[in-house]
Amino acid sequence: MPTPADCRYSDSHEWHKPEGNPATGVTLGITQFAVNELTDITYVQMKPVGTKIKAGESVGEVESVKATSDIYSAVTGEIVAVNTALADDPSAVNTDPYGKGWLVKLKISNAGELSNLMDSKAYDAKYKT
Repeated sequence: MPTPADCRYSDSHEWHKPEGNPATGVTLGITQFAVNELTDITYVQMKPVGTKIKAGESVGEVESVKATSDIYSAVTGEIVAVNTALADDPSAVNTDPYGKGWLVKLKISNAGELSNLMDSKAYDAKYKT
């Protein structure tokens, strides 16, 4: 699966996709690389809507057959939506991590923080084998 060019990427393997004006928000999920490393995701637990997050803080966790992993936001903001469909069917993270497998949407406080993240070419150069 190609790494989408319209997202920004963190070293902890989360993607952040600006939605329209970056100040209005980003959608956040985990990369295909992370899905491959974790293997089968079996459980997703995100913090509730309204939770304020600072860059570098956890927005929740995913569980796989291998491990439980925290999911981090690289931007400061507030959770405005959680993908509740994943509670019943976490497999969407495995099959469509950049689409139906999104985790949370954030209203961000500082759009400039997105510039600290890698673009798809830099992420692929660092993590694709």
